[in-house]
Amino acid sequence: MSNLYLWVKAFHIIFVASWFAGLFYLPRILVNLAMVPQESHAERERLLLMGHKLYRFATLLAVPAILLGLWLWLGFGIGKGQGWIHAKLLLVLGVIGYHVHCRKFLRQFEQFANRHDHRWFRWFNETSVLLFAAIVVLVVVKPF
Repeated sequence: MSNLYLWVKAFHIIFVASWFAGLFYLPRILVNLAMVPQESHAERERLLLMGHKLYRFATLLAVPAILLGLWLWLGFGIGKGQGWIHAKLLLVLGVIGYHVHCRKFLRQFEQFANRHDHRWFRWFNETSVLLFAAIVVLVVVKPF
């Protein structure tokens, strides 16, 4: 393995872990937003501001995570001819969709158009953990 490969892999892991840290906390903000009483405008605005800042930060972390992952896959041939890489790529598309949905939910709260209660967002919050766990298992165990 080349030294460059190890650097790319290390930074990919760093950016993925950091991106997921944002995806673990952002839905928690959505849970809190769903619990804010209607008369608590300051609390609602503070949570929306936190949500938007965290979303932007997570997006900035997602871009290099994805680009470095593509470099590992296409540039170094990681997973070439192996089934686990296809499953991982499908899950990564799911993570990107999850990320985009977080923004959609923030916009709905902004527009007073949220249709979910805090219990629904608690379940939504667990999705990122399941995606992360599945991706790690695929990459480490390479079951197929």
